[in-house]
Amino acid sequence: MTVTSCSDDDNIVIPNENENVGKAVGNFSAAEWNPGGEKGTTTNEQGCYSNPVPQVADNADLYQTFKHGETFFEHDYTLFTAPFRGLGPAWVRSGCEYCHPSYGHGKRQDKYRANEMGNGYLLVIYHPTAGTDPDGVKYAANSYVRQVTGMPQTQAMYPFKAPIDESGIHIQWKTVTTAPSGIDPTKFPDGTPLQLIYPEVTIDQMAFNTNPRPVNYEVRLESTIGMYGTGLLDAISQDSMKAQYQHESAHAELNPGMWDAAANDWAPTAWYTLADGTKRVKKYTYAMTRASLLDGPGANAIWNITNVTRSDRHYLYTTAAWANAMSQDNEVINAIKNEGKSATSLLHPYYGDGSEDSIRYLVSTLLALNTKAGSDTYKKYFVDMSPWNGQEEMSDEDYYAFAVWHKGLAVPQARNLDNEDVQRGKELFYKMGCTACHRPSWTIKKDESWIDPVSRKFCSLGNGMPDFSNTVIWPYTDLVQHRLFMANDIRTGWCRTTPLWGRGLSQQETGASDRLHDCRARNVEEAIVWHCYDKRSDAYHAAVQFYNLPKAERDAVVAFINAI
Repeated sequence: MTVTSCSDDDNIVIPNENENVGKAVGNFSAAEWNPGGEKGTTTNEQGCYSNPVPQVADNADLYQTFKHGETFFEHDYTLFTAPFRGLGPAWVRSGCEYCHPSYGHGKRQDKYRANEMGNGYLLVIYHPTAGTDPDGVKYAANSYVRQVTGMPQTQAMYPFKAPIDESGIHIQWKTVTTAPSGIDPTKFPDGTPLQLIYPEVTIDQMAFNTNPRPVNYEVRLESTIGMYGTGLLDAISQDSMKAQYQHESAHAELNPGMWDAAANDWAPTAWYTLADGTKRVKKYTYAMTRASLLDGPGANAIWNITNVTRSDRHYLYTTAAWANAMSQDNEVINAIKNEGKSATSLLHPYYGDGSEDSIRYLVSTLLALNTKAGSDTYKKYFVDMSPWNGQEEMSDEDYYAFAVWHKGLAVPQARNLDNEDVQRGKELFYKMGCTACHRPSWTIKKDESWIDPVSRKFCSLGNGMPDFSNTVIWPYTDLVQHRLFMANDIRTGWCRTTPLWGRGLSQQETGASDRLHDCRARNVEEAIVWHCYDKRSDAYHAAVQFYNLPKAERDAVVAFINAI
């Protein structure tokens, strides 16, 4: 039995007292009580988003590794204190739980503050149309601005200034009064009040501490999703995904960046090259930018969110435009000149011979070490030189433990499947066609998840990695991108279907039930109605049926979604 929670009170199991758990009830099979299958479901509802899968909980060595890895999620990173050291020189957050409160979905925010617990927002800053930057570099429509990182940073180590000053970020929430589809966004047909809201986000150009500053840009918000069950999704095979794409492409337009409709096969841009050269099809993030858990959401975030490096990532998450601006900032240069000579100072690598020219050169060069091509220079200044003296910011063993933790997070057990309203809700959910995108289940025949070279080394020493072979899971996602055509929509309009499993516990676990990519939906009803805001939405026909249901049946659909 799975035994842990997010708290320090380990080995406490809160049993589900419902005698029907694990039995076939109504239109639910016995298997549906375990959305992560027997290998990936926790039976403990308290702190359930943080529980390990049974094979971790039942293996003392693997459990110890899991708990060690958990500490790197739950602790803030610092500039200089091991083992959570290496923060910066610029960062998005100093700790993971700011984005994933209680391991769950981010919460709706009125202000962008990186250190606000529950702020899972990432700024998406892009060019809505093609053009040319002030320094003559051309850019394409819908491309990210190059002056800041893809996940833009609003924090920086003294004396550097954050790439974006948070005081220049503005979030306004707008209320929808009309909808292009013709539905009334203020009430359901039966008169029940309804209110749809969406964010409008702007960033003052002078808030960018870059040279040059971006021009012709728009801003969107994308919030984090829950951590639990990500390793199970990782285990879904490419062949299974391909079959799903082929099935859907027969009757729907799919993102051409992922699927070549003419060839009935993956598009060239659907492939992602992993750290060892292996190619895998993209699977993760709303925008489908990552292909593997251990070279994707977790492995990537532990590096680029905090900018904490490790032996396989001797490069920074920074931009040349920021490095250029910092090298031209007299306050930055003077601080390094005054404080960087000491070998114990974090500014020492930038000091050089102490002259202004030397400092400017090193700031410009070192802050721009953002590719593998600069790894030798990175090692010289940020590993071998004082104050690091040969120590990595994050050790390989610590990262392996983090990988075990991330892959080993369980999915909470389903609830109330024996309830008549929940069973009626399932019937309606299927009848309306919601399962066309929210595919109920996947069969994992063999877990062929890619393991990074660092973790592979430690796996061979005997601790291993969770394995989800021969498992049926119920995430309610097709792992395909669709378009909803919402007001102030996600960049490009294409957004991966979010898994529904465990979301009904969000209020209990995180204190909020916010949904959709930018938390514009404050509950399940609002999330569904956004799907029929525009008739062009891929989910319009399913969602408008929900909109027209009597309240009792709408409540049943919500009860079903909250139960799984």
